[in-house]
Amino acid sequence: MKKSYTFCFCLFIVLTSIPQLLYAQEIKALVGGTMIDGFGGPPLRNSVIIIENERIKEIGQVGFLPIPEGAEVISTEGMSVLPGLWDMHVHLMLNGHSNYTHWDTTYIDILEPVIMPSSAHQLLRAGVTSARDLGAPLEASINVRDRINKGEIPGPTIYVSGPFIQKEPYPGTKAFRWGVNGPADARAKVKKLVDAGVDVIKLIDHDEMTFEEAKAVVDEAHKYGIPVISHSHRPDEIRIGLQIGVDCFEHTGLASAPEYPEDIIAMIKERTAKMNMGPLFWTPTVEGLYNYEYMRNNPEKLDDPDWHLDLPDSIIRDIRASLRFPGRMPYFQLTPVRKPTLERKINQLKDAGVVMMIGTDSGIPMKFHSQSTWNELDVWVNEFGFDPMLTIKAATYWPAVSMKVDQDYGTISEGKYADIIAVKGDVLRYISLLQNVDMVIKHGKRVK
Repeated sequence: MKKSYTFCFCLFIVLTSIPQLLYAQEIKALVGGTMIDGFGGPPLRNSVIIIENERIKEIGQVGFLPIPEGAEVISTEGMSVLPGLWDMHVHLMLNGHSNYTHWDTTYIDILEPVIMPSSAHQLLRAGVTSARDLGAPLEASINVRDRINKGEIPGPTIYVSGPFIQKEPYPGTKAFRWGVNGPADARAKVKKLVDAGVDVIKLIDHDEMTFEEAKAVVDEAHKYGIPVISHSHRPDEIRIGLQIGVDCFEHTGLASAPEYPEDIIAMIKERTAKMNMGPLFWTPTVEGLYNYEYMRNNPEKLDDPDWHLDLPDSIIRDIRASLRFPGRMPYFQLTPVRKPTLERKINQLKDAGVVMMIGTDSGIPMKFHSQSTWNELDVWVNEFGFDPMLTIKAATYWPAVSMKVDQDYGTISEGKYADIIAVKGDVLRYISLLQNVDMVIKHGKRVK
């Protein structure tokens, strides 16, 4: 009888302790680091961030905010702690290969099972916890995004466009570029993308469409609350994009022209003055162009094994072979002429009142997902003289606002998902520390 009583008592203790043990495992406390919350204000020294399950519960300072009993304590002493980065212009279907035609024809069938998951994993390891993927086959885009969201594969929270919308697909690209023939067809193509579940619509070469076709794309997307992202390579792409109500422009275009024409800047200023319409967003993607000559002359980064992650050896060898002669790539031959124009153009945009966001065109030749995002921040700060705090805001707060998910993402604040990264040292003094992110937390789970 005594043995039976003892056994029952021990079982009772174990069973009643399980909920407390499980609760403790769900609580994390990041303690001691300098926290940059993403809003742009002064950092919080000796910070304490309490994470419960997937979300941030409380924020305070050492000595003032008590740490819950049984919480997993993670020291961030000597570290900068900031929101997970966003990259607003990535190409998961690409991974640095220099020949698009070869890549598209050789690997189109393994984009979904191999290439895109590899790219997503590399971004996450680089501290990118949210990203906008602008251009890939529709089914692959949706499936990879959804598998990440379900926790089946590692990657950032992804927002996808699926195929580009343009007047005519380029030869051999119909799997991820859709042409339109008339306003009704434009609306039908957008509706098909919306019904499939895309997060944004990507518009390119709309200066080759009729005005009615281009407007139909934007109007149809906006009818369902979907933003339209458009290229800004040529002057009329910008002029038409502003007239039809594009939400965000991509790239710092106009090839080697020294600056944007006065009438375009005047149109941008007229648009940014309309507070009721919200910000006009722009993703200038300067890093790939700005750093090309340095990369060509100092190609050691091309040997960084981080971009090999989850790729089979055969693809790694293929990418390496394609990059054997960086100075011979047709893709970059005009870049040395374009580079001197970039700072002028990006300052024109800033002075005209656009809200600029960090995006990289990651995946283009020689640009790997493991490297691109920090390089973009580095160029903004160390080459163009942008304020580091506002540059971080362009990679955290503003992207979440532009995607209308700022209630859940973009800053370290109570109630939001715990997407947090940390690096050793002062990232506001040395932005290049982001090339080696020491800790990555996504939705409350440590993934690096």
